[in-house]
Amino acid sequence: MISIDNVDRALLRELQNNGSAKASDLGRLVGLSQSAAWRRIKRLEEAKIINGKRIVLDAVKLGFSVTVFLGVKLAAKGRVSLEDFERAVSAIPEVQLVQHVLGMYDYRLKVVATDLSDFERVLRRRIMTLPGVGEVESNVLLSEEKRNFVI
Repeated sequence: MISIDNVDRALLRELQNNGSAKASDLGRLVGLSQSAAWRRIKRLEEAKIINGKRIVLDAVKLGFSVTVFLGVKLAAKGRVSLEDFERAVSAIPEVQLVQHVLGMYDYRLKVVATDLSDFERVLRRRIMTLPGVGEVESNVLLSEEKRNFVI
């Protein structure tokens, strides 16, 4: 684990706002030279604190107006391995997030769909037929107030 100082945190905040910013611009914003900013960014990447750069897509503008969080309880944990379930559920394109959790359910899934009929199709034909699926609870997302992890 590497030590993170306030300058590193400032660089990370700026990169979260603009992942394609140049090291010279970032350096100017946080009070470093271009080369010093570049070295710090490389150190953060090598330490896996920065794990790639991604483009954030707007699901609604792409036609996916429904987001549902599912709690999935596996029926028979002994007969179906967790890896088999994870591999099968991860292959479903509408499933955006798979989390193995403690509590009432074994997994939490984030599923996107074009509308409720589309979600029902995904649920009945794709998710409920997965190996080991027992109980499923759905929570439809009404609004999203905060989305990103910012330091």
